[in-house]
Amino acid sequence: MVCTMAFLRALLSTARMIRHSPPLSAGLSADDAVLLDAPDERLSPALVAAALGEYEPAAELLAVTRDSADWENRDRYLGRLVAFARGRDGWLVDWLAAAPRDPDALLVKAELSVRRAWESPARAERLREVGPLITAAADADPRDPVPWRLALDHARGTHATHTAFESLWEQAVRRSAHHYGCHVAALRYLSAAWYGSHRECFDFAEQAAADALPDSLVQALPVRAAFDLLLDTQAAGRTTSVLEERIDAAADLAIKLSAAYRPGDPWPAEVRNLLAYVLLARGRWAEALHQFNLIGLHATSFPWSSVSEDALGRFLDARDGARLQVASLTPLRDRAGHGRPRGHYA
Repeated sequence: MVCTMAFLRALLSTARMIRHSPPLSAGLSADDAVLLDAPDERLSPALVAAALGEYEPAAELLAVTRDSADWENRDRYLGRLVAFARGRDGWLVDWLAAAPRDPDALLVKAELSVRRAWESPARAERLREVGPLITAAADADPRDPVPWRLALDHARGTHATHTAFESLWEQAVRRSAHHYGCHVAALRYLSAAWYGSHRECFDFAEQAAADALPDSLVQALPVRAAFDLLLDTQAAGRTTSVLEERIDAAADLAIKLSAAYRPGDPWPAEVRNLLAYVLLARGRWAEALHQFNLIGLHATSFPWSSVSEDALGRFLDARDGARLQVASLTPLRDRAGHGRPRGHYA
């Protein structure tokens, strides 16, 4: 009887997937339309120009963010430009030759040097060697918090003490109290993989989120702490009930944050990708599928590259998995018996 019931449940689940999967796919972008880390309309021209060996559009873009104190986009654009420069840096070499004291060129140079140092087997030593480049970028514009985010990453790699890190943190938040990148850098330092613990991460992230401005991405810090915990504990297959409650609370807060942005908006795309991962890990299939709908075309390397060498493939597999799970849990008929699905996901 037990085997028969299990077989019947499997048959029903399969029937539900066959019936409900097509309608649930309607709100999702086609697989071949999804782009990994797609640049926005401001960044695209700068990347195209850099591919042609021209630095002027990148210089103009970063100068605009600095002049307008748009520190969040400045940090985001910096990361993308540096990622490109790791493979093709001729445009940056020309930029530095033409304007060796340009604050934006110095910042790109410092970030690129730090990333290359992180890849070295002699990481700590190489990072110490590039420290003066970070100082030069910070001195070039004392208002800018982004060099201090870089300094926080640098401190983690050079095994800075808590006291030294706190001193850098004070300098960073003095320039921008709610800068997302600086908060992420601090969270990494406090992680169990480095110099803290999962509880310290949650304590810091939850307090920062509580102090954050409305709709600030800093409110997503707890879900980043949740992700780190899940990566650590999935192999063991268990977490404490207290930490599970904090994971779910972090996801709930990130859901509210995601709802404040329009569907398909590239700005919160990484947060939505991260949230979808955490929701899937918690078995919250319908909520995860909703986030995939909001993500639209904007798959991001993080968090998928943390669990697979094929980040885009992992994203698409996760999205299909959410859709199939929701379909398998949707009753074949509604309560009135008319054969219609009960709502969008239920």
